[in-house]
Amino acid sequence: MAEPINFEGWMELVVRGFEIAGVAVLAIGSLWAFASAAIVLFKGDKQAAYKRVRRMVGLSILLGLEILIIADIVQTITIEATLTSAFTLGIIVLVRTFLSFSLEIELDGIVPWRRWTLKEG
Repeated sequence: MAEPINFEGWMELVVRGFEIAGVAVLAIGSLWAFASAAIVLFKGDKQAAYKRVRRMVGLSILLGLEILIIADIVQTITIEATLTSAFTLGIIVLVRTFLSFSLEIELDGIVPWRRWTLKEG
């Protein structure tokens, strides 16, 4: 008979689940983007196909990064609660946040805090 899984074991499963979900979002979202763009390209609109694949891949990356950050946070606070792992988490979150921020600017063409002024005006 197998031994029951302890708290750390459950948290490792949760982390792996988030990691798998994050990678799946990246992979499936990118494949979906290319398939969608191929349909538009088949209709003859190269510019629209390029814009579509670029936007959809960017959105997939944003969502995938957010899910992977969740995995890192859960791992740090439940499994590896050390100062070194907290410092590593901080660096990972900073890098991923910078990537997310850069992607949002690239996709929308405007910094996030300026969106409000455009919508109100």
